[in-house]
Amino acid sequence: MDPVLWTPSAARVEASALRAYLDRLEEREGRPFPDHDALHAWSIEDLDRFWTSVVEYYGVAFSAPWTQVRTAEEMPRTRWFTGARLNWAQHVLRHGADDATALVCVREGGAPAREITFGELRRSVAAAAGWLRRAGVRPGDRVGAYLPNTEHAVIACLAAAAVGAVWACCSPDFGAEGTIGRLAQLEPTVLVAADGYHWNGREIDRGDVVARLREELPTLRHVVHVPYVFDRPHPEGTTPWDELLAVDAEPEFAQVEFSHPLWVLFTSGTTGLPKGLVHGHGGITLEGLKWAGLYAGMREGERMFAFTSTGWALWNMQLGSLLHGASIVLYEGSPGHPPGAVWEVAARTGAQVMLLGAAVVTATANSGVRPNSDHDLGRLRHVMVSGSALPPAGYHWLLDNVGSDLRVDSTSGGTDISGAFVGANEYTPVRAGRIGGVLAGVDCAAWDEDGKPVVDTVGDLVITQPMPSMPVYLWNDPDAARYTESYFDTWPGVWRHGDWVTMHADGSVTIHGRSDSTLNRQGVRLGSSDFYDVLETMPEITETLVVGVDLPDDAYWLGLFVVPAPGHALDDELRQKIATTLRTRLTPRHVPDEIVEAPAVPHTLSGKRLEVPVKKLLSGRPLEKAANIASVDDPDALRWYARFAAERRAGA
Repeated sequence: MDPVLWTPSAARVEASALRAYLDRLEEREGRPFPDHDALHAWSIEDLDRFWTSVVEYYGVAFSAPWTQVRTAEEMPRTRWFTGARLNWAQHVLRHGADDATALVCVREGGAPAREITFGELRRSVAAAAGWLRRAGVRPGDRVGAYLPNTEHAVIACLAAAAVGAVWACCSPDFGAEGTIGRLAQLEPTVLVAADGYHWNGREIDRGDVVARLREELPTLRHVVHVPYVFDRPHPEGTTPWDELLAVDAEPEFAQVEFSHPLWVLFTSGTTGLPKGLVHGHGGITLEGLKWAGLYAGMREGERMFAFTSTGWALWNMQLGSLLHGASIVLYEGSPGHPPGAVWEVAARTGAQVMLLGAAVVTATANSGVRPNSDHDLGRLRHVMVSGSALPPAGYHWLLDNVGSDLRVDSTSGGTDISGAFVGANEYTPVRAGRIGGVLAGVDCAAWDEDGKPVVDTVGDLVITQPMPSMPVYLWNDPDAARYTESYFDTWPGVWRHGDWVTMHADGSVTIHGRSDSTLNRQGVRLGSSDFYDVLETMPEITETLVVGVDLPDDAYWLGLFVVPAPGHALDDELRQKIATTLRTRLTPRHVPDEIVEAPAVPHTLSGKRLEVPVKKLLSGRPLEKAANIASVDDPDALRWYARFAAERRAGA
């Protein structure tokens, strides 16, 4: 077992939001709940009673009562709290004193933060919702957005939800093709679009992309221009942002059914059109209350800082803090301009909780920045890491360089449920490379190929009972064929997430990577994240990509692509060091057949390495069928892999 790096004090546990809920639960159920393990066991034994406890504890305001907690249909057709009506935006805005801070808006480069109070946010949302209604937007209509991580996105999202419209947002780091490939599916009637964004000290002009969106989204009736970066007149035929907020209106929230669509989140779409995951008002309300309340522990007066773009599910998840009257820090820009910028922002805004990608932690560690030497991070109690597994070295770095009394919480879930399956809780110790456990209400397991649960052995991550925040449906999938194929094709009625996972006997969890990119050498499954955890602590290496390809005659090729750090080259000495490191720290099976120098590693726009598309290229698939180039952060990098694959086949 990995050594314990940090253990919560008894005082911290007793003062936590989770303990307060458990105390109330003991009164409600007439039985003890000494810790999170007891909560989780009960929550999956009596799933319906668990979710009604969340409804009662947080006082969910249904304007029409529910008749059934959930229907008897198996996933993906399960429906929750049938008959109930509510509005997610109404719940988001019902806490927080008028003069309490709701949004802290920060831009890269050290510009002063702008604070928006709950009173101001409520007024702006009511005004924007009134404008949408006057513009003809009705429940079920779609409002699209092309916005950076600013207050404009929060206000527009809440306003669309208040009307009962369906929200979908693309980050302006998406190009025209990637944005059109997403939003065109929804046929939006309104587009809210910014003129640009900031990145690494540059002002990125997106006027040309917005012009293309206006041309290629034929259903648009209104385009709202947000002059965020450039002080220009609004383009002809558009409505300036200020007009949305100009006319005060009484708050009005459409009361919609529990499963009424709230927003559409898109998968990365590495091949074909991105899947549109439709989440409902009720499921997102309950997931936000549970996740931000019991696991992030947010309370009125506290602040969550999520480093995210509007194109990543973390953006939507952070909004759950507002459900508790807590505030969120909206940072717009690069996490490393200057190096360690996100930690300066956390200190300056007094955040209690941070949520960021594992890659940001690794990049800061590699930059040599020591945040706790440069900044006062004394208010920070909890760092949640998502997007990919946090390498063991990342845990040590956070405790050594950010705060020694810090709950480091690697969590996994994401776009599919707009929440988390696994993560830490206030009772779990921190172990390097381990996720604390499974969250309440999540019936999660590792299954072998025969569909049998396995412990301390790598298996498929499955969810065997439904969750309210699972997608209500996929967009343009009326018979649920694509939904079923995506998650329920292997085991009907059981959600197969597509990750390799180990459920350890002590309750902790290790995520090994996507099962569709699994490395299977000599009959043994190898997780790609294991390679990255070991290799990317080496100073000579910037990033790596490992891919396994089946060859004719039952042969197998394990290739490792290495991007050397500046000042280093992939010579024979470094190749030997890599092989020795993998052999000694992992196993001889982990030593690649070939180690190749690459100019870069391509990722999805949300930062995940493109292991599967590169595997398809190496298996002979043409580039246009291996990947959706509009969903790639560095198309030229992926084209390099396509050329490498073609040259390799030609030389075979």
